Amino acid sequence: MVHPRLPVDMGRSPHRAGRRLRARRIARYSRLVLSPAVDNLVAQLTRLPGIGTRTAQRLAFHILAAPADEANAIGHAIADVKARVRPCRECGNLTEEELCGVCIDPRRDRTVICVVEQPVDVLSLERTHEYRGLYHVLGGALSPLDGVEPGDLRIERLLDRVGADGVEEVVLATNPTMTGEATAAYLADRLRARVAADG
Repeated sequence: MVHPRLPVDMGRSPHRAGRRLRARRIARYSRLVLSPAVDNLVAQLTRLPGIGTRTAQRLAFHILAAPADEANAIGHAIADVKARVRPCRECGNLTEEELCGVCIDPRRDRTVICVVEQPVDVLSLERTHEYRGLYHVLGGALSPLDGVEPGDLRIERLLDRVGADGVEEVVLATNPTMTGEATAAYLADRLRARVAADG
């Protein structure tokens, strides 16, 4: 039964409307019960992917209950990684040096480059222990609706590497999404044009 004073989006599932209503109630009650500092921590945690309000509250209470040195270590680790980690100058993977561990590894096959969207994709492929070539991290996928154009990605650097490093094969391993497929198609066209121009 729907309470007459509760707003319901009739164009969508009542279950979704109910979830949104509960989320608003939780947020409202949190502001009434929690201190501003805790409420701010919860708000910052909900900005992380996959973290909703309830999970953020559980994490916040865990941090509050933890010893001060343990809680502070989390904050120091975040500040440290933001200060020290940067993109590899060659491939765009994460590193604390100029070049990442993959790029400086002499055992890697330098005739093959696997193109991925994000550094987390490198980690996923490395876990398979099957691929032994180099990587190129684009830094995202083409998405004109979101304002991501070719100039926003590391595409020109990829073309430079293909032309200068004796690369014989490029593996396009973008994500199987609409933007990932569009990015792969765009890269394939650019790479074919580059090979034709060099030939």
